[in-house]
Amino acid sequence: MKNSFKIILATLFINSFVFSQTTAPKYSNEFLNIGVGARSFGMSHSVISDVKDVTSGYYNPAGLLKMESKMEIGLMHSEYFAGIAKYDYAGFAKRIDEKSVMAFSFIRFGTDDIPNTTQLIDEQGNIDYDRITKFSAADYGLLFSYARKYKGLDLGANFKIIHRRIGDFAKAWGFGLDASINYEYKKWKFAGVVRDITSTVNAWSFTIDDATRKVFDSTGNDIPQNSTELTLPRIIIGTSRYFKLSEKFDLLAEVDLDFTLDGKRNTLIRSNSLNLDPHFGLEFGYKKLIYFRTGLGNAQWVKQLDNSDDLSLEPNIGIGVKLNSFSIDYALSNVGNASVGLYSNVFSVKYSFK
Repeated sequence: MKNSFKIILATLFINSFVFSQTTAPKYSNEFLNIGVGARSFGMSHSVISDVKDVTSGYYNPAGLLKMESKMEIGLMHSEYFAGIAKYDYAGFAKRIDEKSVMAFSFIRFGTDDIPNTTQLIDEQGNIDYDRITKFSAADYGLLFSYARKYKGLDLGANFKIIHRRIGDFAKAWGFGLDASINYEYKKWKFAGVVRDITSTVNAWSFTIDDATRKVFDSTGNDIPQNSTELTLPRIIIGTSRYFKLSEKFDLLAEVDLDFTLDGKRNTLIRSNSLNLDPHFGLEFGYKKLIYFRTGLGNAQWVKQLDNSDDLSLEPNIGIGVKLNSFSIDYALSNVGNASVGLYSNVFSVKYSFK
């Protein structure tokens, strides 16, 4: 069953590349929009205006300037589709001086040990299972972040390198830029992030050997051609406020709005030119030691049997513990299977060098 699912995933990978030859597809480089850090997963990724640790390099590079330590390291692991697909993140951030911070973030989303059955049948027409090999389909992202204070504003930018690979059959390289800004007014925090601000281009190349080419021809499949894939800008704005509830308890509340420009998506508000995906999160803190988190997002319109649309929302929860320089966070997405999406368990750790 797992092998069949891996084959389906690989087919989806290849199909997405073929479509990219003629259009700027929606969901291009979508693995970079999954998120990092269990804290943000628990809050439905509603963190861009308040994020202030190593994960800022992913969410909002300007937030690196609020980092409370000189240096931080973050790690995360999660799995999808019953462990078939694995998603990993590693981040490093270091303060350069009082006005600037740098960071590196590495992301991998991949499916390993996918059976390659293109050579299952030998030249005599016999099935030979010893001819089955395995390959991986994986996406990699490397982000270089820099943030600096300028005239009362916190400014940040990412330069990202993208590498996508399907075994020895196909690979792509891409490059992109993100930009962000933070501003504080009294007790409110505001942030704006533009991902792929200049649009990100992936250049695909395919390597098909003669044996595989014969299989493609005999089964009526098209031979993929070298192509390019375009990722259009995504705009995210957010606002948050911190509340001191008592001597021991505090509360952080944030609302974020994601705007996409790559054609109609299945979001709460949608059109052919602009889509809006709102999400919000809460974080309750006790003595700045234990944190309870919840969030609501991923609004999707689901087509019903009577052809009507029903709104699906994904609730998330999480918990975090901070012990001196060490933080451990856990999140469970899609609590109670309320959304059409699958639930995921997310774990992350962070260490701060004082």
